[in-house]
Amino acid sequence: MPSPIEDYALIGDCRSAALVGRDGSIDWLCWPRFDSPACFAALLGGPEHGRWLIAPGQPSRVRRRYRDNTLIVETEFECAEGAVCVVDFMAMTQAHGVPTPDISQSAVAAGSASGDLLPGSVQAAKMFQGAAPGGTDAPRAGSHLVRLVMGRRGRVRMRMEMLLRFDYGSSVPWVMRLPDGHGLSAVAGPDQVVLRTTAPLSNHDLMTEAHFTVAEGETVPFVLSHAVSHLHQPRPIDAREALAETGQWWTAWANRRAAPGPWEGAVKRSLITLKALTYMPTGGIVAAPTTSLPEQWKGVRNWDYRYCWLRDATLTLLALMNAGYFEEADAWRMWLQRAIAGSPQQAQTLYGMAGERMLNEWELPWLPGYEGAAPVRVGNAAAAQLQLDVFGEVVDAMYQARKAGGVSIGAGVSPNGTDWSLQRALISHLETIWQQPDEGIWEFRSGRRHFTYSKIMAWVALDRAVKSVEGFGLDGPVARWRKLRARIHDDVCRNGFDARRGSFVQSYGSRALDASLLLIPTTGFLPPDDPRVRGTVDAIQRELTVDGLVLRYPTEESNDGLPPGEGVFLACSFWLADNLVLQGRREEALALFERLLALANDVGLLGEQYDPATKRQMGNFPQAFSHVALVNTALNLGRGSTPALQRGNGRARHED
Repeated sequence: MPSPIEDYALIGDCRSAALVGRDGSIDWLCWPRFDSPACFAALLGGPEHGRWLIAPGQPSRVRRRYRDNTLIVETEFECAEGAVCVVDFMAMTQAHGVPTPDISQSAVAAGSASGDLLPGSVQAAKMFQGAAPGGTDAPRAGSHLVRLVMGRRGRVRMRMEMLLRFDYGSSVPWVMRLPDGHGLSAVAGPDQVVLRTTAPLSNHDLMTEAHFTVAEGETVPFVLSHAVSHLHQPRPIDAREALAETGQWWTAWANRRAAPGPWEGAVKRSLITLKALTYMPTGGIVAAPTTSLPEQWKGVRNWDYRYCWLRDATLTLLALMNAGYFEEADAWRMWLQRAIAGSPQQAQTLYGMAGERMLNEWELPWLPGYEGAAPVRVGNAAAAQLQLDVFGEVVDAMYQARKAGGVSIGAGVSPNGTDWSLQRALISHLETIWQQPDEGIWEFRSGRRHFTYSKIMAWVALDRAVKSVEGFGLDGPVARWRKLRARIHDDVCRNGFDARRGSFVQSYGSRALDASLLLIPTTGFLPPDDPRVRGTVDAIQRELTVDGLVLRYPTEESNDGLPPGEGVFLACSFWLADNLVLQGRREEALALFERLLALANDVGLLGEQYDPATKRQMGNFPQAFSHVALVNTALNLGRGSTPALQRGNGRARHED
């Protein structure tokens, strides 16, 4: 059985990611990209589907943490024999083609003195020196996952079990020992993985094992490296240097901007998590590094989130820009512009990390699913749906970037650039389709409807187009756009509002509530003090919450094409806190925000959903949207930038 979802920590190198359990088992790793087939897939099955365990051979007390401002995880095991620490990370090196902080000899020495790599392992560190042939300092090839087993007290007997299973647990690789006897290589099809270690390895029953003892002051290194199989094996790296360099890389990134306020730790951890979910070569941000973690225990609400959703665009941009990470915001904006380039009629809801469009959904029948939640899915059929809200997200994101361009982002936000031509084309297409039903923000699989939030975001697209002409001197049929903007606004207020309930509703003609309607005031569609907005917030708070936390919609009433039942949606709960701030109910907002922070696991990570009954996290993990929402709500509660008003441009007038 895999661990509880909240028992995992994330490590990554901004190209791929792994999940490390409190028990010392890496149960999920996709190489070489986030969306590549997993070589450790026990998360969605059992050990036989691939995992990498390093832990004491006897019961232990476990504590763990991230090293400050890094993505390096330390798991401390304390048992009767003594104490040992397993340090896990994916190496951030010059192999990624990005600037890496210089690491002086003094910094390396300081790392050793502080226990990062202890004197007993100097010989082992030398074995991992990655000098290129001929003594050059050419960039290292491949991606590297490093595990350092450090003795803290006494002598602890350890065990290592590795089952490499490529293609999501279905392919057993051909395993060979390395010529020097200090590791092995495993090859299957296009992939090769090399394990290097000083521990004695044995192989039996298609599994690699090691039994070894670590004494106080000793370190046993394990480095797992990936490369394509038709090239040479990935060259070894220096474990000590990789630890110091990776620590400096993350610390330098995290400290590049301040995160002041009482929630500095949670905000920084969220920003580091967002950075870890960034695909560095393109700037795209995946929604989560996992697939098929259930939104319903033992149910079928299991989706692949290893892609980039357009609807996250504006909120992600504001979170990054307001936190001071302008380079990442600009890279995300440029990814967005490239991804949607082409015929507006073919705009999608989500794309691959490089803008790929073919994300066909299929099932993996050999995987039983997380705790029996089947089917396990790869790809996402929502890419082919019509979701009108994404037009508003794209145009709004470009507008927000343009507003910030003079003081922050700058590069590539030329008022007369191709981004405006592309936006005009999107608006022209939206003018012809906004009256059509769609599948909506929650990607219903039961047919199209006139979703209220979709129409609101169509209004947002027209509103930002008008503001772009008015505020930046861009060219466009602004009179026609103003007229259509008013028409859409009137349509939503007439058909999407239920006067008997005093609330906006999920779709035209429906009486069901929907948490997406909490975004009405933050988009600027209506001001937060409008009685219809207040009525909607009160209705959602009264009828769409479980133990004070917000559901997306009532699955029993909404007929979304799936069996009813799921957890509360964490981003929606943050949106409720934002609304409370806008209504001047700061103490309520603060209490809700603090409660949401307390739902994060022991290393500060949030999934997509939470189950108040079992007090467990649900859905794909960690979830970018949850951490984006956390950052924005922290800013809304702070005394500086307020994304809740910023996005709607402080709009406080009626248009209907």
